[in-house]
Amino acid sequence: MSLASLQAVVERDQTAIDLVVKILAQRFGERFSQAKALREQHGHTTTWLPNQAPDGVVFAHSTEEVAEIVRICAEHGVAIVPFGTGSSLEGHVNAPAGGISVDLSQMNAVLEVHAEDLDCRVQAGVTRKQLNEYLRDTGLFFPIDPGADASLGGMAATRASGTNAVRYGTMKDAVLGLTAVMADGRIIHTGGRAKKSSAGYDLTRLLVGSEGTLGIITELTIRLHGIPEAIAGGVCSFADVESACNAVITTIQCGLPVARIELLDALQVRACNAYSRLDLPESPTLFLEFHGTEAGVREQSELFGEIAADHGGGAFTWATKAEDRNKLWQARHDAYWASLGLRPGAKGVSTDVCVPISRLAECIRETRRDIEEMGLIAPIVGHVGDGNFHVLVLVDVDDADEVERAEQFVERLNWRAIDMEGTCTGEHGVGQGKMKYLEREHGAGLDVMRTIKKALDPRGILNPGKVVLVD
Repeated sequence: MSLASLQAVVERDQTAIDLVVKILAQRFGERFSQAKALREQHGHTTTWLPNQAPDGVVFAHSTEEVAEIVRICAEHGVAIVPFGTGSSLEGHVNAPAGGISVDLSQMNAVLEVHAEDLDCRVQAGVTRKQLNEYLRDTGLFFPIDPGADASLGGMAATRASGTNAVRYGTMKDAVLGLTAVMADGRIIHTGGRAKKSSAGYDLTRLLVGSEGTLGIITELTIRLHGIPEAIAGGVCSFADVESACNAVITTIQCGLPVARIELLDALQVRACNAYSRLDLPESPTLFLEFHGTEAGVREQSELFGEIAADHGGGAFTWATKAEDRNKLWQARHDAYWASLGLRPGAKGVSTDVCVPISRLAECIRETRRDIEEMGLIAPIVGHVGDGNFHVLVLVDVDDADEVERAEQFVERLNWRAIDMEGTCTGEHGVGQGKMKYLEREHGAGLDVMRTIKKALDPRGILNPGKVVLVD
């Protein structure tokens, strides 16, 4: 589905927008802005989808203020787009119908920490780094790490995960309960602090991953974990991507409790060496990390070394000092920026898929073949412990032929993952960019999603033009 067709089905009522802009400007004063640069920043997208700026940006300070903003917009049928830090990758914060961007970044208070119960309550604008800094002296940490210092509200809205997901799960596992503002301005509280419940529909899981299309998440109750007694990380190079993937598959199938296991292909290693000043062999490489007791970490490390050797792995280099591990993982998190250096001036188009772990090597092999046959520059990196990997296609957007080849590549990758009984997105979310793949992935389930959207947002004002389109 093209962006033009998305714009065609999302209505814009300029008269109503002008009225809402006037009301919000009077109500929020300096916390409401129509400055062009700010509006464009709030329509920012790291995809190649064009920027679609909102008509105004309002900075909320409380759940009650968000509810007030929603009621004003709902009364006049004006679109609302929630905004956290703007780190999403599939056009989630674009405003195809114009309207109001509700920025939650100033709602950044850690409200409660219950160390004895391993949970805390935070406002949606708290970022993962901010929370872990706050928790530093408690012996606890929040493990979900997508790379970017994203807001927890945004991470919940997109059902984010990251490098630690293979051991600690994703945001659907981390969120115990939440507070959300619905399309009519009602404030609801879902879940709680109990670690399990069978009381009614699971509204928490419904809203986690809904990308702001069903409600605006304003507070979250988050599951925490104890900081491990010992942490060991390391790198291991392989002759080819398939051997590295097979080592990952064996590791997971053996039940080895790896905390992180990341794949970088040879091109990505070259980029990271240059950007992060590493000296790794320029061949497919696994970054790993184990958490546990001193004895447990040592045993896990030795077992993985044996698995790697069985699959032709090279020298296994371990880092037990925090500064050495941090350097490795910072390089992994900087992979996007490092990749841009492979082709200065090109646009980086990031896409992700996730497949059953047994199909991982096959999927990456066929993806690598597509890249070569289509003449593209596209490093691969991934959270391969759960079958999820990313491809960053470096595209000259002024070259129509190259753009077409890149689009074909992304489509083939997504169709391949779905055909392998995987998904078109393991963690980036749908936004605008992946909508066209949902019918093939979900079939009749997509109609159920539309029914839910119509029921909870009958006027279609919550982040319209994302995830599903409704009549």
